[in-house]
Amino acid sequence: MKALGTLEELPADYLSELARANLVPLWPSLRSLLPPRAPNTATLPSHWRWKAIRPLLLRAGDLTPMEKAERRVLVLANPGRGLENLQASATIYLGMQLVLPGETAPSHRHTPNAARVVVEGEGAVTVVDGESCPMLPGDLILTPTGQWHEHRHEGRVPVIWLDVLDLPLMVYLDVSYAIEGTPQQARPAEYAYPAGGLAPLAHGRRVQGAYPLLRYEWQRTRDALQALSGSCERGTPVQLAYVNPETGGDCLNTFAFAALMLRPGEEVMLPRVSAARVFHAVEGNGEAQLNDTAINFEQADTFCAPGLASVRLNNRSSGAPVFLITADESPLQRKLGVYEQR
Repeated sequence: MKALGTLEELPADYLSELARANLVPLWPSLRSLLPPRAPNTATLPSHWRWKAIRPLLLRAGDLTPMEKAERRVLVLANPGRGLENLQASATIYLGMQLVLPGETAPSHRHTPNAARVVVEGEGAVTVVDGESCPMLPGDLILTPTGQWHEHRHEGRVPVIWLDVLDLPLMVYLDVSYAIEGTPQQARPAEYAYPAGGLAPLAHGRRVQGAYPLLRYEWQRTRDALQALSGSCERGTPVQLAYVNPETGGDCLNTFAFAALMLRPGEEVMLPRVSAARVFHAVEGNGEAQLNDTAINFEQADTFCAPGLASVRLNNRSSGAPVFLITADESPLQRKLGVYEQR
């Protein structure tokens, strides 16, 4: 591919005239905007260690009361994208959030889609549009765009979870905002999906909605992975997608979530995909090779792979499985027609 002209080749008076008219020549930037064969990305393979996060987050609980924080969060920022930009990837925001016993993170709603992966503690609930969702380690809880939600903690130990939002996308589109609300009247979940392929009936009819299932219990997911592992060949990913039980589609509009199991001593190679991917270790320790970056992860660690990265995962333990929850940008890319698998 031939080289194109540069800004330096253009006369200074011409560049000044362009600037005064709010004009910019395309050709000096064309190759960076449309690089050959593969996109450029600022997202780097990144690793956030739970051992480093936890004490700093607990100290935040001592330093900043809830009324001064509203959401007490430490953002997991990708250094390649600039720490000040609060991004894990181009569209993924990650944060570790802390609620202490007796606290309530007040009710609000916002345009970004959000999901929570519970890391530690018990006794808290997230109330989503009035539905009370208990928070236990490994649970995935959705707070889709526009839905009221608050976090209440009546337990005895701190509760911490990983936030996953499409906040960078909403900020880029100039549509990111929040509205404060009043405490909700909480009710237990009205309908249950006890097993795959079974949908509840209410008053003789199917219950349908945009987001009929808000809490995906980890214990059910873990049991399903173990059952699936018996029919998967060694070296083949044991993986389950979190789906909308009414449609079979992705559980959120912009992100896909999945649970992944590595059996003892197992190594798997994941497909190269155009979507950036986030991995959170729910149980166990292992190794990840993201392109040329080696990561030794432990339970509750989080790491990120850029789009089109090669990803190899390894469970070095001879006796214990590794369980991970993943999030990626594939639904958004599919809607735009740019998703690839190579």
